[in-house]
Amino acid sequence: MSEHKLNLKLMIWKQSGPDVKGKFQEYKVSVSPDSSFLEILDDLNDSLERSNKEPVTFESDCREGICGTCGLVINGLPHGPLSRIATCQLHMRHFKDGDTVYIEPFRANTFPVIKDLMVDRSALDRIMHAGGFISINTGGVPDANEIPIPKEISSFAFDAAACIGCGACVAACKNSSAMLFVSAKVSQFALLPQGQPERYQRVEKMIKVMDEEGFGACSNTYACEAECPKGISVKNIARLNREYIKSKVKSHNLD
Repeated sequence: MSEHKLNLKLMIWKQSGPDVKGKFQEYKVSVSPDSSFLEILDDLNDSLERSNKEPVTFESDCREGICGTCGLVINGLPHGPLSRIATCQLHMRHFKDGDTVYIEPFRANTFPVIKDLMVDRSALDRIMHAGGFISINTGGVPDANEIPIPKEISSFAFDAAACIGCGACVAACKNSSAMLFVSAKVSQFALLPQGQPERYQRVEKMIKVMDEEGFGACSNTYACEAECPKGISVKNIARLNREYIKSKVKSHNLD
């Protein structure tokens, strides 16, 4: 018995470079419901290359929802219609036979299109380079019980550390804000003892670069949390604001 196939019309954004006008191009495909979204793009590209046609440019790496490389806007939603998954974890069984599927790159001035569905998200890397790390020498690995951390605090820190830096929060925000991303990276260290020595320099440096890169202000619509594949909470943005205020108080010796 032959496998049931879904016949879909893909409207894929094609753009040869950041300064070139792009447009949607139509492709008709017949796919297995068990295929992942990226697998159908792979199959489409195989077919195009066999016909000596230009393939669709898109990014992927781990394909396990870990690396954050595969961000696409699918039918107007970053990472597609399902919550708390990355594009690579979306399967075709969530679409219906005959559907038209619109596939676009993440839309933000800070994410210029490189080609087709691939965008330059290096602005997030530059924010991380400014302070998203611990640079102190930690010496030998201490015993796990030497640094007691309350369970609630460690859980908040681990939740923040789940951010994969995909940029869906930026693409979802009408102001292209990176506040959720930055707040997750700041919270991760601000909550733990290892992050205390550089706590206030970290938040000031990362926010400074975020502003220099041209990201907008928080829109307070919670769209970032709704589209985040890891469900990073907007509570981290409140923590980021508190950390920034504290850093300014410290720098002016007002404490």
